[in-house]
Order: sequence, then C-alpha cells, then structure tokens
Amino acid sequence: MAFSLADIQPTHRKAPPRLLIHGVPGIGKSTFGASLDWPIFIQCEDGLDGVEAQAFALATSFDDVLAQLKTIFEEGREHYKTIVIDTVDALERLIWAKVARDHKCDSIEELGYGKGYIFALNHWQTLLTTLNFMRQNGFAICLLCHTSVKRFQSPTTEAYDRYELSLHKGSAALLVEWADIVGFANWVVITRAEDAGFNKKVVKGIGTGTRKLHLSERPAWIAKNRYGLPDEMDFSWEAISAALNDEA
Repeated sequence: MAFSLADIQPTHRKAPPRLLIHGVPGIGKSTFGASLDWPIFIQCEDGLDGVEAQAFALATSFDDVLAQLKTIFEEGREHYKTIVIDTVDALERLIWAKVARDHKCDSIEELGYGKGYIFALNHWQTLLTTLNFMRQNGFAICLLCHTSVKRFQSPTTEAYDRYELSLHKGSAALLVEWADIVGFANWVVITRAEDAGFNKKVVKGIGTGTRKLHLSERPAWIAKNRYGLPDEMDFSWEAISAALNDEA
C-alpha cells in the first residue's frame, strides 16, 4: 500500500473516554459510576443496593455480559450514554468459569502452567474489542474494580507494597493499557504521632472524610491518564468531566 504526505491528518480526541476506576472498600465506586452521563450498569456482582441506577439483572456468565452489551447497542443507543461494568474483578471470575467450562475442567487452575490465564486473556480481548466498538458509537465506558495491597518487586529499588487492581496480573496489565484514565480512589488520611510513654511514640491514622481520585502513578498506587489531567482530583464525575471539557 502506497502512502503520501496528503494522507497525514492531525490527531485529536473524538470518542468518549474509557475509564478504569479502582478504590478501597466503601469509597463509593458504584455511586461514582451512577453519576456519569445516562449510565447503564452491567452487574457482575450484587453491589448496587442504595444506589439509584439503571441496570440489567445480575450477569451469571461471561456470555450474559456480551449479550447485555449487544442489547444496549441494538436497543439502548437513544437511552444511554455510558456503560458501567461493576466490577471487572467479579467479571474475571465469570471469565475463569468460562475457560474452565470450555476445557471441561472444574477450575482454571487445572489447566496447569498458567495456560488457563492465557486463555482468559482471549476473552478479555473479545470484551475490549466490543467495548471499543461501543465507544466508537458514542458510549463512554467505565470499568469499576476493587483494589488490593500487593507486594511490588521493583527492578530499581527494594520491594514495597502498593495498591493494585484486584485482578490477575495479565488481565490487569491489559486493562490498564486499554484505559484512557486509570483512577485510584482513596480517603485522605493524616497521621499524628502520640506519646505512648517510656520515650515511645505511636503513629495513628486520622480520617478526614475527604475522597480523592489519583490520576498519576505513584509508588503507592496504579494510576494514569492520557488527557493531561491533574495528579489528584475530587472523586466525582463532575470534576473529571469539567477537566476533560477544559482539556478539549
């Protein structure tokens, strides 16, 4: 195929964002998802109690998730603007179950040598291809995920703990690469040293009740964004949307 300089075009953001939000328990991930523009939830776990939202019935298989996405595309384009998957770590368990079922095993671990997790990546890729198609047709995508503290083996320093997605390392890497925004939501905590007697100090954490969304990676957490957003923002879609509009 031949090319010329006439084929060159400037790049700019056309499609809605792809968000991947992970955070500590009780931080309000589902509430955040429900605050996006005209959201429809795909539930992979039963976690919407107390949250006002439009949602499909609980998905019990990976095929259910794909079928619900198909329904949104065929019937919901005039009603919804954002697809929220709550949560992708629960979805991962559905994918593992599909891999085991396809290979006539009771568990993905029975395949041995990590083969099951490689097969799982094929299903993740199918999902992301579908979500990209939905995005090109005007849907914003928001994936919610629990977080966990894991030991990070740094190649340049001693190992240390950090907040990471509660996913297998292969699928976590795939989703982080795919997303335009990876946000880590946490409470703002301050520490105070108190005298414990006998010339000893005890450090206590004090909650402030303030929630922040971190949008740049630090040693303590996984995060990123492709839009030049601030490193830290209030944990609200209103704040992010305003920043995205300013950036555009």
